[in-house]
Amino acid sequence: MKWQEFEEKVREICEAHGFRTHFRRVFRDYEGRAEIDVVAERYGITICFDAKLYSASRYRVSQIKKEAEKHRKRCERFSNLTGKEVVPVIVSFIDDNIRYHEGCIIVPFDSLNEFLSEIHYYLAEFGYM
Repeated sequence: MKWQEFEEKVREICEAHGFRTHFRRVFRDYEGRAEIDVVAERYGITICFDAKLYSASRYRVSQIKKEAEKHRKRCERFSNLTGKEVVPVIVSFIDDNIRYHEGCIIVPFDSLNEFLSEIHYYLAEFGYM
């Protein structure tokens, strides 16, 4: 699977759960240009997904933590621009047993359906509700 296909799969799963999606959402602010892979909205909840398709050979734990920090900051910028409170989520193709880092929820791809089905539970668990 290529990274573009992975992003599309995340979008398709969100739509299957009734979320309205914006795919590869590009925005500009005072810091410059940024992109969010999938913005999903339902029931007043806005989730900004960053899809990460890492190979098994890369050292992923430190990389996913770094990406979580970058994604949270990008989501703060998007929130300031749109006026919407957003939830930053990374969907990782491989499960590295990290669920939360620096304000960003990390969901393994094989758990994405459950995460979206039980979204209120998870948002409460991580302090977003």
